[in-house]
Amino acid sequence: MSFAAVHQQRWQHYMNDCSEIIDIVEPLEVAGRITKLTGLVMEAVGIKLPIGSACIVPLAEGRKVEAEVVGFDGEKLLLMPQSGVEGITPGAKVYAMDVSEALPKPSNTSMPRRRSQDRARHLPVGEGLLGRVVDGAGKPLDDLGPLQTEASSPLNTRPLNPLQRAPIEVVLDVGVRAINSMLTVGRGQRMGLFAGSGVGKSVLLGMMARYTNADVIVVGLIGERGREVKEFIEQILGVDGLARSVVVAAPADVPALMRLQGASYATAIAEYFRSQGKHVLLIMDSLTRYAMAQREIALAVGEPPATKGYPPSVFAKLPALVERAGNGKPGEGSITAFYTVLTEGDDQQDPIADAARAILDGHIVLSRSLAESGHYPAIDIEQSISRAMHTITSPEHQKLSRKLKQLNSRYMRSIDLINVGAYEAGSDRILDEAILKNERIVAFLQQDIAERANVEESIMQLADVLETVEA
Repeated sequence: MSFAAVHQQRWQHYMNDCSEIIDIVEPLEVAGRITKLTGLVMEAVGIKLPIGSACIVPLAEGRKVEAEVVGFDGEKLLLMPQSGVEGITPGAKVYAMDVSEALPKPSNTSMPRRRSQDRARHLPVGEGLLGRVVDGAGKPLDDLGPLQTEASSPLNTRPLNPLQRAPIEVVLDVGVRAINSMLTVGRGQRMGLFAGSGVGKSVLLGMMARYTNADVIVVGLIGERGREVKEFIEQILGVDGLARSVVVAAPADVPALMRLQGASYATAIAEYFRSQGKHVLLIMDSLTRYAMAQREIALAVGEPPATKGYPPSVFAKLPALVERAGNGKPGEGSITAFYTVLTEGDDQQDPIADAARAILDGHIVLSRSLAESGHYPAIDIEQSISRAMHTITSPEHQKLSRKLKQLNSRYMRSIDLINVGAYEAGSDRILDEAILKNERIVAFLQQDIAERANVEESIMQLADVLETVEA
């Protein structure tokens, strides 16, 4: 063996020994300290971490408070806690969380695990989440034991190159006749469900969760009442729906950071299954509560309000979250997403509703007047639209949907004249047609919660209604 070969072999052994020492030796833990706690924000000095890093504040009796870096002011870090801050004292130490603790353990447990330099929070993902209910920190809420997952994912991922996304080409059957026929959704589309309180949005979401043709369903219950979480799981989603679902619950009583994290976690879970080639249905209730959580955090760290009390960062966070859904690269899976948007006082010009309409691929508006009249699902097809429908449906289907929308719109605009008897038959041929078959159109647009209507049946029934009208 030549001198160079011997030298190279010795050098390789030396580098291997150094690598093992680096793995074994624990680095020094650098700690900061809490100098101020006001409202929702803690200030810490003596430690430097990037935005989004996870931290721990140890308390007495083995307790701890987890927090996240949300900003900085000079040398001071601004931390937002994930739980109550009871027990934190002035000068309390704060440590950077080692995210390797959240990663799956290596198969060879005799080998030490190298500490990760990635300080971003990682949460568990994988097949072991199916049928489970977890909170925004990835901890089980269903008393079914620890999660059996083998992978983890960062909460925030890099956006996909828009030119690398597969186009929306396949119709997705959601099992709701009015949507399949009038507002056809494509696989990988992102739709908004705009509704006030008490108009049946949760029931409609449950119908889509049970009937949609998807491999995996991810449900994010963000900022809703805690009572509704159990009701949605047991009464609306059901046993069959839960079996192929993952539910991430961050109700209204948890800190704003947990609500924000819950939405990101639900999206990260959906992204994982998409990367495995699965077709995912992501349901998030609601996008408005996500925006409100970001507003709480932004105002707490000193960001000035802009539009109706919402700071500018809110309108930057919304597209960053929504754009993570959709189709992946060709050959990968897809994420079809439905985001509920709460319209305060049924105001469709609410700033969050207006921003959501601009970044989503369509919107389904639920009408309070229809709900009060017993019309379920209370979908206002006149105000609703699917922006991908014209590329995934046939010209014949599009013609039928436009015809029914025209008849429904003409009848609704003339309903006062009809009710008082001021309209004279024969004055408007289209209105005469709408009046003649209005009952059949209304019946077509309604659907019982236990009834499933696939795409083919919906289109055939749509054609039957219009053929009867023209007869």
